[in-house]
Formats: sequence, C-alpha cells, structure tokens
Amino acid sequence: MKPVIVAEKPSQAKAYAEAFKTTKRDGYMEVAPDPIFPEGAYITWGIGHLVELKEPKAYDPKWNRWSLAALPILPERYQFQIARGKAQQFGVIKKLIQQTDTVINACDVDREGSNIFYSIYYHTGAKGKTIRRLWINSLEVDEVRKGFQQLRDNRQDLLLYQEAKARQISDWLVGMNGSRLYSLLLQEKGIREVFAIGRVQTPTVFLIYQREKEIEAFVPEPFYEIEGIFKAEKGKYKGKAKIKAKERQEAEALLLKHQIGGTEDGVVKQLKTTEKRIQPPLLHSLSTLQAAANRKWKYSPAKVLSVMQGLYEKKLVSYPRTDAQHITPAEFSYLANQVEAYQKLIGAEFPVASRTPKKRFVDSAKVQEHYAIIPTKSIPTARKLEGLAKDERNLYEEVLRTSLAMFHRDYRYAETKVTTDVKGLDFFTKGKTDLEQGWKELFPPAKEAKAEPSLPELREQEPVKAKVDIKEGMTTPPKPYTEGQLIAMMKTCGKLVEDAEDTEILKEIEGLGTEATRSGIIETIKRHEYIQVKKNIVSITDKGRILCQSIEGNLLSSPSMTAKWETYLKKIGKGEGSAEVFLATIAKFIQKLLDEVPSQMKTNGLPEKMPALEGKDEIAICPRCKKGKIVFRRGSFNCTEYDNGCKQSFPAIFAKKRLTAKQIEYLCTKGKTPVIKGFVSKNGKKFSARLVLEEGKLKMEF
Repeated sequence: MKPVIVAEKPSQAKAYAEAFKTTKRDGYMEVAPDPIFPEGAYITWGIGHLVELKEPKAYDPKWNRWSLAALPILPERYQFQIARGKAQQFGVIKKLIQQTDTVINACDVDREGSNIFYSIYYHTGAKGKTIRRLWINSLEVDEVRKGFQQLRDNRQDLLLYQEAKARQISDWLVGMNGSRLYSLLLQEKGIREVFAIGRVQTPTVFLIYQREKEIEAFVPEPFYEIEGIFKAEKGKYKGKAKIKAKERQEAEALLLKHQIGGTEDGVVKQLKTTEKRIQPPLLHSLSTLQAAANRKWKYSPAKVLSVMQGLYEKKLVSYPRTDAQHITPAEFSYLANQVEAYQKLIGAEFPVASRTPKKRFVDSAKVQEHYAIIPTKSIPTARKLEGLAKDERNLYEEVLRTSLAMFHRDYRYAETKVTTDVKGLDFFTKGKTDLEQGWKELFPPAKEAKAEPSLPELREQEPVKAKVDIKEGMTTPPKPYTEGQLIAMMKTCGKLVEDAEDTEILKEIEGLGTEATRSGIIETIKRHEYIQVKKNIVSITDKGRILCQSIEGNLLSSPSMTAKWETYLKKIGKGEGSAEVFLATIAKFIQKLLDEVPSQMKTNGLPEKMPALEGKDEIAICPRCKKGKIVFRRGSFNCTEYDNGCKQSFPAIFAKKRLTAKQIEYLCTKGKTPVIKGFVSKNGKKFSARLVLEEGKLKMEF
C-alpha cells in the first residue's frame, strides 16, 4: 500500500513534492514509484489546524450565555470539531488515511506540528495504522530525501502531542473562564468591554504594566561627580574621580581637602595597557535573531518569524523555530566546505582562521530537537539574492554573517587605563584602541553609531594641565521595553532583560511561552488593545491598565506561576509528567479564581463604579478641523478625521501627569484647563499649572 504523507500546509507539501516525481490531484499529490517509496506515495496537507476544540455551548446550553452563575466551564471530556471552511480538505485526508496502512507525520518538526497531525489523525477515526515521523531541519531536496529514508518512530512525537494538547486545553480553560469572569465583574463597574484572559498573555501584560509603574513612580535625583579635562603634549582627554555624591557639598569638600581650584597641574601617574579579545557571537536562535532584528531594523518579533518561515520554505535557511544556538559536526562540515562561496555571496572575503569545530558553536549535547539557525547548503544565485525583499535579505544576511563569524578571527583591542594625579586626587580614564577587527568586519556599524573618543599618546609621569569641575547629573528612570526586548522579558520572566548592546540573550531561566509562541502572544495582546507600540516603544493602554489593576494580587499576575506551568508542560513532552495531573491543577486554579477574584476586586483599588473606557465615547468636537470628534484611541486623544488629514492629537501623559478626558474637553471647548496639580519637572519636582491650547499644541500657564 502507498503510504500517506501529511504536511502541515500546502507550501510544505510542495517542498516535499519537489524531491520526487509527482502528479497533482484534488487536495493531494501522487508520488511516482521511487527507491524511497517503491510503490509510490500520496502527499496531502492540512491548512494549519483543521481540527479545533468545540465551543462551550456544545457541551452544555448554559455555557452559551455569559453568566457568573454558569462558571466554571470544566467539561468532563474535551471534544473536537472540524474548523469552519476546512471540511473539504479534511475529507481528502480522511479518505487517503482510510486506504493505507502507513501514515507519515510530515508537519512542522515541533510540538505544534505534532498537535496538528494527531488532532487530524484521531478525528478521522483511524485505528491500527503504522505512524512514522519525518524529522528534518531543512527543506532542501537532498535533506528531504534523506529524511524520508531515515523516518523515526512516533514515540517522541506522541509525547510532544500530549504536551501540546495539554497546553491547548489549558489555554482554552483559562481563556473561557477567566475572560468571562473578569469581563462580567468589570461590567458591574460600568466597563462594557471584553477582557480576554490568557494563561500566558495576561502575566505578560502585567510585566509591561509593572515596568510602566516603575517609570511613572520614578523621581529623578541629582548626583555630583568631579571631572577633569586634561591637556597633554599630544592631545586632550577626560577623567573622573571616584566619587558620586548625592550632595554637592560632599564633592566640594573633596576638592577643598586637596586644595584644587579651577586649573591645576597634574601628572600621568599610571598608564596600563592590556590586550583583550572578544570571540565571535553565538549562532542565532529564533529569540536572539528577533532581538537583533528589532535592534537593527525595528522589526517586530512576529515579522521576523514570518519572514524566516518564508526563507525556510525558499530553502535558504534551516528551521527557524529553534531555541538552540549550537550545531552538530554534520552542519559544521558543510558550512566549512562552503565558506568561500558564502563569502563571495555577500562580498566579505577573509582568510579562514580555522576549520576545526569549536565547542562554543559545535556541541551535539546542546542540540535537542533542532540546531541553531544557519544558511542551508543551497547557495542562492546573485539574481535570486537580488530578488529577495529587503527584509528577507536583511535577515538572510544576518544569519549568514553570524554563521561566517564562526570561521573568522577574534576581535582584538587594547584597553588603556590611565590614572592622572592632581594634587593627590586620582582621576581615572579608560580608552580603547582597535588592534584587529576580526569577525566585526562582517557587521558594519550603523551610520548613527558613535565612535568612542580615542586617547592621545601618553607616557607615565608626563605633566598635564588639568581643568577640574563639579558636574551635576540626574538619575534616570528605567527605560520602557522595546518590542524586541519583550521576547527576552518573557524568557526571563522580567528578571533579566537583554541589554541593547548585547548580541546574546541573557541566561535563560523558566519563562513565559515557548520559542515558537512568544511572538504570537505579543501580537495577541496588541490585538486585544492591552498594549500599543509606537516607534518600537511598548506602552500599556488604559484597557491594559484596568486589566492589570483587576488581576493584581492573584496568580494571573504571577509570571513565575505561569513559568512553572510551562516547565511542567515541557516535562510532559519528555515523558516525565502527566497531562491529566496538569489539567487537574488548572481546574483547581480556575476554581480558586472564582472563589477569590470577586472579593479581591473590591479591595485592590478599583472604585465601585468605573466610567466606560475612554475612546468609546466622543469627548468634544475637534478644535482644529471642526468636523471630527476627539476620542481616546491607542494611547492618545485623537481626531476621528485623522484618516482624512486632521492631525490634531493630545498626549495621554504630559510632564508625567496622566490627563483625563475632562481636561481634554476643557482644552477643546475653552482653550485652557483649570489648574492641574501633579506635573513633574525634569529635576523631579512637582508643580501645578494650567494647560493652554495654542495652534494645536499644548503649553503651560503658571
């Protein structure tokens, strides 16, 4: 009998078909007899999830209506149905599976691919079939053929399915119960909105809310340093004394102690130069690539995943949904054999430092399901490369350059530490001189990147002229997250956040979501209007703020709880945990929410009666165009005629004070507000003022 190959989507099936001689049929392709399939085979495909969980009303009519009395929604047995509009393709797969004795799961090589395959397979009612698993990291023809020659059994695949199914059901349970619970309780307070709750998305929103609260609560404080500008024989340089005082008098006392005035004589007391080197960066996982692409081009994590999936299907890169940053000797071997060809592709020739694998990059023990993202053996022609869209080319080159860096020399530089003595007070200066660019040649600096000031040539005991002064600085608040940093925040539950200058994601601990799902979660909370992203900066919306105030104090706001769940889910995938135990825990969690949330919402600072969310109601006629209405949308007050050219808008926060709809109404109708208390100046002092609207802009009147 001909085996049936089930791909996840048509594009994947097409890639498999290119490795064989095939004939197109309605909903499938027929593979001609081949050394791998002597009798031939059938290739068919899903369209993502053909089978989904049924809606609550399918289990019990009382769950059709949103009512607190009808909760919890906890079916005894979970039922699935064919997704709307996908019955025809499901029918094709069912008919083919019924006619064979061997089915090959060729969906994506991850948990979700396992879930898609088995949800389809079990829904066909098939029994007693032999199931094999295709497990490949590239869609190149030779890799596809090799994969079909080396099919795996389905033991690991079944475990991944159990994990993915438990995740799917738990998300459904938390979403169905939590969303109804919070939406109905907030409705009692006058907010007629649907508040979608998610096992992963809700604590993610809460982490963003916490950062925003830190920023809003931050009060800048002055600090004082002593800086020297030194004039040596061959140039100028700066240095600082080891003091960072909260009071200016402390810095003044130190200068007085050493009898230092404005201009003094100094001497280069010590000059120490050390050669340092930085190894090439680790290979990319999906999250490190998302962080790098967001930093360099402001691409959203979802865009990076989408573009990388396209490059994978074009056979240019390996499987993108990976959390590994290492490869095995097999991948290193083909990369090493093609280094020169890859170099020519991007015009970056350099002498190969070594073709011997280093454990920093090549370590089979650190490669589990997939290896790091690398270019495939297929080297595109110049025409194919030029035919890529700009974002495709950017990401392909980022992967290619990071892979080539493995074969380059270390970046070497000399670090010089200078100690300058002025009347017994030491000033410290650090300088850096490039010795060899090494792998950094592959990554040209951004045009806006500032070059570090270089030190002039100095010698020990050289006399210098010193101009010493006290410099006042201000402490700065935590920075809001960029969209790229959200991935690192989710991986580390907010305890560690990727540094903007770093090329590697910081050490991973238990996190929110998985490598493959995090970008989708970010898109979900954007779609639910809990956060907004402007110029790559993430902020919480009024709707998101109300959600977070509502969940504060219970386990839905706890990233660590969700991370522990995620850890247990991974145990299910390894055969070390039970889906039944996990879902029983989720059921207890839901019951706990139902028991505790109503009283919590009375004590967590929410008023008994809240106004409708701003933005659903028109505040005033637009003072600029006189046609549109000012409403609150996506984090600011804007005119409804925006799409027709009216650009009148008002910020939600002005001088660290959140403005109300009433104050915006005053500005639109009277041109000024009453005196508003609570503005905060740049030095952290609070003050009161009126806001005045002049030529569409806000000004202050004291």
